[in-house]
Amino acid sequence: MSFALHGYAVAPGIAIGHAHLVSHAKLEVAQYQLRERDIETELARFDAALATVRTELSLLKSEAGASPGAAAELSAFVDLQSMFLVDPLLAEVPREMIQTRRCNAEWALVQQMEQLVVQFDEMEDAYLRERKQDIVQVVERILKVLLGKSRKITRRKGAGDGDLIIVAHDLSPADTIQFKRLKIGGFATDLGGGTSHTAIVARSLAIPAVVGLHHARPLLRDNDLLIIDGTRGVLIVDPDARVLEEYRLRKSEMELERSKLKRLKTSRAATLDFEEISLVANIELPQDIDKVREVDADGIGLFRTEFLFMNRNELPDEDEQFETYRSVAKALPGKVVTIRTLDSGADKRTRVMRGLDRREPNPALGLRAIRYCLAEPQIFLAQLRAILRASHYGKVRLLIPMLAHAHEIKQSLIMIEQAKEQLRESRTKFDENIEIGGMIEIPAAALALGPFLKHLDFLSIGTNDLIQYTLAIDRTDESVAYLYDPLHPAVLRLVAQTIERGARAGLPVAVCGEMAGDASMTRLLLGMGLRQFSMHPSQLLEVKQQILRSNVSRLRPKVTRLLRYDDAARVREQLALLDD
Repeated sequence: MSFALHGYAVAPGIAIGHAHLVSHAKLEVAQYQLRERDIETELARFDAALATVRTELSLLKSEAGASPGAAAELSAFVDLQSMFLVDPLLAEVPREMIQTRRCNAEWALVQQMEQLVVQFDEMEDAYLRERKQDIVQVVERILKVLLGKSRKITRRKGAGDGDLIIVAHDLSPADTIQFKRLKIGGFATDLGGGTSHTAIVARSLAIPAVVGLHHARPLLRDNDLLIIDGTRGVLIVDPDARVLEEYRLRKSEMELERSKLKRLKTSRAATLDFEEISLVANIELPQDIDKVREVDADGIGLFRTEFLFMNRNELPDEDEQFETYRSVAKALPGKVVTIRTLDSGADKRTRVMRGLDRREPNPALGLRAIRYCLAEPQIFLAQLRAILRASHYGKVRLLIPMLAHAHEIKQSLIMIEQAKEQLRESRTKFDENIEIGGMIEIPAAALALGPFLKHLDFLSIGTNDLIQYTLAIDRTDESVAYLYDPLHPAVLRLVAQTIERGARAGLPVAVCGEMAGDASMTRLLLGMGLRQFSMHPSQLLEVKQQILRSNVSRLRPKVTRLLRYDDAARVREQLALLDD
């Protein structure tokens, strides 16, 4: 019988193939009492299981190196799970329980895991709450070893033609490392959301995926014929001939379109009425430079440096940061490289952040980004010196996140001047005229641009946070995520007036949030006057295609009319007319 399940669309594309169900260890295990003489044997069994999982993760990290597009992200996830293996709360407490309670290793491990999960559930921070899944997945791996069950994903005989589609209750990043080698077409999971590890991995590997399906795993059987629509967030089970043919056609069209897009790599990004547009890329790590070169981006519009600080127990020192920033600057000679200072906090916590052990009522509105940096001047100065040193090796710009107050701008500029003076004293070379920019991602900043226009050299609109703060929506909270709307009139007016005021003041303005990489928004932003788009490299050619088909002089009056509407539904109607 054919039916469809709906979840979260986290990685676009279509996969058609047969289900491969991945079992997960049953976390409800039996308890039994040990004889005194058996305790040492049980402890040895537990230690051996930990050692086996450490070896598994080490091998998976090696396999990650064979997938350059996702190696950095996957390696970081594996490192995080490896760290849990040596954490005393997971490695030592169960041993104590085995000794004191004379219980079996499986039961001791699960009991301790449940205690840790409760602690993570009580955390206010969404990113930290999500890390409980890493603990569960590590425990699941250990249990698999203790119970003598394999977790390795393999292609079964008789699986049929077409893509192999993984269906699971949940998948760890370590599991997904195997996907490239097995030529897996897509995956579907019961758990997960747009910010989950599995979603991040799916996007980095360009594998169609739907997560948050809730009940897919128990409803499906091995070898069921499936369609994954990673663009619409739909899993179709046992499709009839008509639906199957329709999706095969759509998949072929998408593959043909992707092939055509590659031809635009060397095309100049200009509209039909000869308006030159700059298309730059967002990156997290130096390894992403390969993706930037593949699409011949005009440079880096946003280097998110907080990823250097994550998944580690110590701060990267100034020299480590400098080497990282310099490698990016040298990799793109003659092209601009915009490095954003540490934007840690909210959903991007680092273990070394001050205050991590204290409860914050609302981390998204707390000590994060520039607020944290100004509160920790030594950390901030070390990063500023590293960025300034790297500016000697390329066209580096410095971008400050989450500015809202004039005094934050002034304090930041004083700190930058202090870092420059320290480098002058040590006779270290740097670009004395490095451009300093600010991010517009708080409504207060967009509504009071005066200090930004007066003191800074360029602006970058971070639409992800701007939408979240304007609409009072936590985009990581599934219960209200449906209200997150980039086409809300208030959001569009803030974006439009920022672009307009920047242009009047002669200050370059870019958009670096998800709106910039959404091709359906390209003409709207062009009509607002945007001339620099900053996005994930995988989105760049599709946006370029829209630019080449657009006429700004015709778009401008249409967008002006669109911005007068107070109803998002009417805005959507007018947006569709921009293509006419």
